[in-house]
Amino acid sequence: MRDRRKRDVVSWSALFWCTFFVVLSCVLFTSFRIFSADTFHPEVVHTRRTPLNKAVFDDFSVHFRSSVQETVTFPDQALVFLNHPPTVRPFAKKDIDCVYFAGNSSEPLRWRPAIDVDGEDRLHKQMVRCPLPPRGFTVSIRVRSNAQLQGGHSHRWDYLVYEALIDRDNTTVVFVKGLGLRAERTSNASKFECVYGWDFRKVKFLLRSEVMSIAQEIARCRTPLSLLSNLNRTHDSIKVSIRVKGGGTLNSIARPLLPSGSTTPHRKPHEMCICTMLRNQAQFLKEWIIYHAHLGVRRWFIYDNNSDDDIEDVIASIFSVKHNISRHIWPWIKTQEAGFAHCALRARDSCKWVGFIDVDEFFYLPNGLPLLDVLRNQAKNASVGEIRVSCHSFGPSGLTRMPPQGVMVGYTCRKASAERHKSIVNPEVLNSTLINVVHHFHLRDGFHYMNLERSEMVINHYKYQVWEVFKEKFHRRVATYVADWQEEQNVGSKDRAPGLGTKAVKPEDWSSRFCEINDTGLRDLVLQNLTNQRTHLLPWQEEHRRGRRRSRKKGKHKGFL
Repeated sequence: MRDRRKRDVVSWSALFWCTFFVVLSCVLFTSFRIFSADTFHPEVVHTRRTPLNKAVFDDFSVHFRSSVQETVTFPDQALVFLNHPPTVRPFAKKDIDCVYFAGNSSEPLRWRPAIDVDGEDRLHKQMVRCPLPPRGFTVSIRVRSNAQLQGGHSHRWDYLVYEALIDRDNTTVVFVKGLGLRAERTSNASKFECVYGWDFRKVKFLLRSEVMSIAQEIARCRTPLSLLSNLNRTHDSIKVSIRVKGGGTLNSIARPLLPSGSTTPHRKPHEMCICTMLRNQAQFLKEWIIYHAHLGVRRWFIYDNNSDDDIEDVIASIFSVKHNISRHIWPWIKTQEAGFAHCALRARDSCKWVGFIDVDEFFYLPNGLPLLDVLRNQAKNASVGEIRVSCHSFGPSGLTRMPPQGVMVGYTCRKASAERHKSIVNPEVLNSTLINVVHHFHLRDGFHYMNLERSEMVINHYKYQVWEVFKEKFHRRVATYVADWQEEQNVGSKDRAPGLGTKAVKPEDWSSRFCEINDTGLRDLVLQNLTNQRTHLLPWQEEHRRGRRRSRKKGKHKGFL
């Protein structure tokens, strides 16, 4: 017995000294990192070790490790996704180049400047937009301190799982490109299954789960319970994909994320929010936001589809208590319906109603009833889940240059008949499939939509502006089920400009087209209620003037330095 107690004493003593040594080592290691941080420089390493990523930094005093996570190739560019630790400043565009490798070569044959660098701090991820690599080449990133890496996991855009969210009910909402499912139709979910893992080639290490519903480009999966407690713990968390039974598993870059809210709040802070998807519309954003704030909108969700016009600076210049704006990077091409579904989930916890409109569309209430009162009147009928608003399409109105007072004052001539509609929805009552087409959603059973009278509210859609603005619509349409205008497909669609064809060639009579009715209602309302009586300027003009003053002061300050 005495010998056994002695052995126990020795065991606890050893455990004590071992623990003490480990704690002391951690403290010393942490102190070393803190006191020597100023001498460190960034290193880029690749998450997958291959013979192609041999080139690394020559500087060994490294305090963090960023990583090239994935590469996605689009028809006109490549997106390289980088991870970076949350405590480290992200790379700037001037810090990096895009480098191109042929075959299995470890030496880059060419490099070009990045088109743009973007990112969202909360995800600890950056996205580098690179020029499209030549056929047979791969692309990666070269940091301008002589670090360069070959790309690892590279995916084609046309067959890819690209986003995923965990919904309130703990299901995984998966956004997928390439299944070719029909618009506005639910598909047979039993033909698919969800798979979770880090490497989908290693079948025995995958978790499988049921696809509960699938429609258009969105699948809803039953999330394995073992994953729910570990989500969002790291920036390199588990991925989710879709497997076609009897076929293959789609490539995936989608890591399930928890949205900003996960429960229904007792009182939502915003009665009316707006979600939009845009590309290079920064010059119109101030007018659009400031006007709708005047109507009572307080929250905007902007899904940025590869803009390169300094939209972040514009948003920062007008962000305030009245203008609560969040920009979400959405680089995925021709995915407007999926983006709106994604936005509906994000907005649901803070917004009673969400309007889905474009930046060239403005709510107009001809009878003068406030927007929020219109919504409250509709909400009296608890079964109304969507409010549909007719659109009037305005033409160039005789102009050949952009109107200095903005689109609402400048364009006053429109087509006689309304075209389509846009919707304001209650995000709590959307169908679980999240099906939506042309800005309206499918609702849960027991809920219906309501068409508003045009005397109550319409949308002024400044669709056919002066040519220098309108021609940008030929770049690429954002909707999944709408053909690009350069294609000889659905030429008679209302989405297109009648008689314009497939090339961005300005018609001689462009400035006088689409003018059937003079409509100055919104123009008169804006000039009467929003003009500054001292400066005779509209709020967005004054904001633009302040922005130019800030730019000049900043320039002088730089010159002085």
